[in-house]
Amino acid sequence: MDDHRITAIIFDLGNVLIDFDHKIAAKKICQFCNKSEQEIFDLFFDSELTTLFEEGKIPPLAFFFKVKEILNLKLGYNEFVSIWNEIFFLTDKNRLVYSLARSLKENYKTALLSNINILHFGYLVKNFPVFDAFHHLITSFEVGFIKPHPMIYKKTLELLEVPAHNVFYTDDRVELIEQAREFGFRSFPFQGVDKLKSDFLSVGVELN
Repeated sequence: MDDHRITAIIFDLGNVLIDFDHKIAAKKICQFCNKSEQEIFDLFFDSELTTLFEEGKIPPLAFFFKVKEILNLKLGYNEFVSIWNEIFFLTDKNRLVYSLARSLKENYKTALLSNINILHFGYLVKNFPVFDAFHHLITSFEVGFIKPHPMIYKKTLELLEVPAHNVFYTDDRVELIEQAREFGFRSFPFQGVDKLKSDFLSVGVELN
């Protein structure tokens, strides 16, 4: 028996199973404050505040009030949440990845590993029926760490109950899979469905 065979498969969520664009929200939000779309985008996508929210370190209302303060935002909480959440959409690529994940679930442990905040996750679970393809849903806001922090990979392995070398992992952001590779995961950057299938076959994953 091959001790290095793949027994668990981990997928990233954003821009793999569901596409998103923070610029959609930034464009709408700029109508209610005096900041530029780029300034709002930077705050939403890559800031210490967003990191804390994705780590579950601050609750949604506190996040909103901080955004409101930083942007001098003339918008109520419920209106903000609607704009904040409505940045997601499905593409043919996403649907193909979902179909692939569903088929792999029959013979492998499948997991979703995502840097995501509680508002986005709740919205996606309610509106995007892709989560049934996975045995485990691992989110940064529940774990308390975001990728590429080693602890999120450690906790993922504990949940899957498999050694790192038995795990196949794909993510669209190369910098996020590098740490996982150092951790021992068989990690591959997501570059489309055809490349993903090729990567699966290269490590012996059987496709239906």
